[in-house]
Amino acid sequence: QVQLVESGGGLVQPGDSLRLSCAASGGTVSRYTVGWFRQAPGKEREFVAAVRWSGSIKYSAESMKDRFTISRSVAKNTVFLQVSRLKPEDTAVYYCAATTNVVVTASDYYYYWGQGTQVTVSS
Repeated sequence: QVQLVESGGGLVQPGDSLRLSCAASGGTVSRYTVGWFRQAPGKEREFVAAVRWSGSIKYSAESMKDRFTISRSVAKNTVFLQVSRLKPEDTAVYYCAATTNVVVTASDYYYYWGQGTQVTVSS
């Protein structure tokens, strides 16, 4: 079983950048795909990006590609989500999740979830 812990959220101003971290432990993390999702108040959970732990496959939602970049550090067992030019509509709880599927965008296919980290974009 994989445990995931997100960090790096906070209150930021429009136009700022932020790097979120998802630290993985337990299980054989090399078998997994790790994805980032976000959920804004009153909205459904939304796929942002995913990366195969081997690094061979990365996928980002089309609307996210220009400002959201996913990467991972094998040495640190951590997946990162770099977000640039933040907007108020990026305000949400950001979750990371893991699946043994190659790369999927539907949250139902992810087995393990972190607790989430709050990102608030406000002036």
